[in-house]
Amino acid sequence: MKLYGYWRSSATWRVRIGLNLKGLAYDYQSVHLVKDGGEQKTDTHRARNPLGQVPVLEVEADGKRVHLSQSLAILQWLDEVYPTPAILPADAIARARVRQLSEVVNAWIQPLQNLDTLARVAALGGDRNAWARSAIHDGLTALEATVRDTAGTFLVGDSPTLADICLVPQLYNARRYGADLTPFPTLLRVEAACNALPAFQAAHPDVQPDATPT
Repeated sequence: MKLYGYWRSSATWRVRIGLNLKGLAYDYQSVHLVKDGGEQKTDTHRARNPLGQVPVLEVEADGKRVHLSQSLAILQWLDEVYPTPAILPADAIARARVRQLSEVVNAWIQPLQNLDTLARVAALGGDRNAWARSAIHDGLTALEATVRDTAGTFLVGDSPTLADICLVPQLYNARRYGADLTPFPTLLRVEAACNALPAFQAAHPDVQPDATPT
């Protein structure tokens, strides 16, 4: 397997966590999202993903090379093909709750604070950081309210799931944009439990080969 991604891309980060939790080896190919206007926009990368986004996971299937994109699709494919340890619960309600929480991040927060959206906000004269903080606050408020009385060690139960994989990179982004995280004690507790695991530690942006932390 080969993962095309960027060290600080939250969607790529999710896939790194999933691969690590599954104990799967992979080659990593950096796609710089800023340099020279963004390597994700080149014809070479658009041949892998016409949207010009990361991550892309390259796999072999039936003797053919296949490029999978969209982090949640990749992670659910990994769970189907490599089912142990599972990142989606067996119980139908718990599984639906994991997907619900994951989509709060994936479909609400992250698209409103990604690079393309913030560039458009700035082009219209808006404050990109204030915009990002507002979207992050609304989404995290919903997550905290949903899990406050039901979370186990992790967001759903006592094993890490797809929901936790989405949560950790999002809290990192929240800090980048100066969001106040004090209203979210449950999320912070779960984040700490995740960050104690080697699979999450090895996926952190700052330890990736293409990292350029400031």
